[in-house]
Amino acid sequence: MELHHKKHHATYVNNLNAAEEKLVAAQAEGDISAVIALQPALRFNGGGHINHSIFWKNLSPQGGGVPTGDLADAINRDFGSFDLFKSAMTASTVAIQGSGWGWLGFDPNTHRLRIATCSNQDPLQATTGLVPLFGIDVWEHAYYLQYKNVRPDYVKEIFEVVNWQDISDRYQSAM
Repeated sequence: MELHHKKHHATYVNNLNAAEEKLVAAQAEGDISAVIALQPALRFNGGGHINHSIFWKNLSPQGGGVPTGDLADAINRDFGSFDLFKSAMTASTVAIQGSGWGWLGFDPNTHRLRIATCSNQDPLQATTGLVPLFGIDVWEHAYYLQYKNVRPDYVKEIFEVVNWQDISDRYQSAM
């Protein structure tokens, strides 16, 4: 995870900063074509920064276990049980073709929890409207050094380091 944080996440931040500088210059010049051309870099690198910023807080060496309180109640209400949620989240996340993210999100319209996936570095809220609570990075850089090409083992082990307090705090804020 140290390489993941120091190299991969840092690259998204650096590239986002560069794209934002170009955006400011293009806006100052009134160059709408350049502003539009920058959108893919802003989405990819901005999404990478947003997603990873959530991901690091979702993890803790003292993590694992199960959620409690309102979050546990919502998971039981919306998925039937924690085990059913975990199975559904794992299945959706492992099934992502290529690179992307598996998410537990809060739907502000229905006030329900939903599992969603996003390709590449697409940020959950900007692309689906769901408020991100818990994200699992399934880009190969997240797991390949330790788990090789066995994504299911990585996703299973992520649940052993989940920071349910952070996810619960995100859920409270989203409500």
